[in-house]
Amino acid sequence: MKLKYFWCFIIVLFSCTSHGQYPEVENELDRKVKSFLEENANNWRDMNVSLTDGRILYDLIIENNYTKALEIGTSTGHSAIWMAWALSKTGGKLITIEIDKERYLKAKANFKKAGVDDYIDARLGDAHELVPGLPGKYDFVFSDADKYWYKNYFVAMDPKLEAGGCFTAHNTSMGIGGVRDFLEYIESLDNYRTTFAEKSRSGLSVSYKTAEK
Repeated sequence: MKLKYFWCFIIVLFSCTSHGQYPEVENELDRKVKSFLEENANNWRDMNVSLTDGRILYDLIIENNYTKALEIGTSTGHSAIWMAWALSKTGGKLITIEIDKERYLKAKANFKKAGVDDYIDARLGDAHELVPGLPGKYDFVFSDADKYWYKNYFVAMDPKLEAGGCFTAHNTSMGIGGVRDFLEYIESLDNYRTTFAEKSRSGLSVSYKTAEK
């Protein structure tokens, strides 16, 4: 009986914790997105971010009123849904890039089910080629594709990132060369201020562009 009560306590504790990680519901879209995320909370595999990291991205966009966002590496769409949810409130839109067709199609389906497809421009292709060719300006970037290319992605997006904008990168706690090279480079720049999200287990660097060069 004691073991049974123990597991009941764990389930209740998990439920309360995850519930607290979702924003307050204010409208019908909020209800639809939250319901979708709750129903699929345990289904995000295939290189998707955690619920905690999704909420961090959401909060960064909301707190800074970002509207022009780019995601490099869609996977099946968990992080994009969180960002699009935030952008639905700031009046913005997300461009997200995925190289794998199967993941891309799954992400597109998830965006529609979550109700955020109007806030996402999903593109299928190689980010090595697409990112340097992106026109216009951006105020938020989330890099979560091939880690050895992180520095290259940043160099390509730096001129397009507005002052006050933010470049974030996932899995920065990984000690691999590409991540180290990226962090060493961005932390050496005088016009960027880099911190790390405390609640992210995977490592999430947050670099604000304080001024143009």
